Amino acid sequence: MEILAVIIIIGILAAITLPNLVPVQEKALDKEASASLKLIQDAERFYKLETGSYYFSSATTPVTVIDDINQNLKLSLPKGDYRKWNYSCSSNGCADATRYSGPDARTWRLRVDENEPTSSAVCP
Repeated sequence: MEILAVIIIIGILAAITLPNLVPVQEKALDKEASASLKLIQDAERFYKLETGSYYFSSATTPVTVIDDINQNLKLSLPKGDYRKWNYSCSSNGCADATRYSGPDARTWRLRVDENEPTSSAVCP
């Protein structure tokens, strides 16, 4: 009987706690995208200083794009099965982080001359 009471109490605590973990995980993923975009932004600034033009990835598949960004911008963005975001850079100085899995896929964008990432439909 005592074991049943303990199991019920643990079940109640789990039911209270688990719904609060999803928003925390989403915030962490958003912060990961924001931090990576700011890292790409700084790397693009250095690239533009060195070459005189914005960097844009010429690769087509998401894994190759990340490899291309890492190599040309001298970064080490996460790659492999555990990564949560795909990154790309366009010739107008805009970097994108697109979430390709999870309950709500989203895209964050950041231009070289901006301070904060945005989830708007077009890169401002």
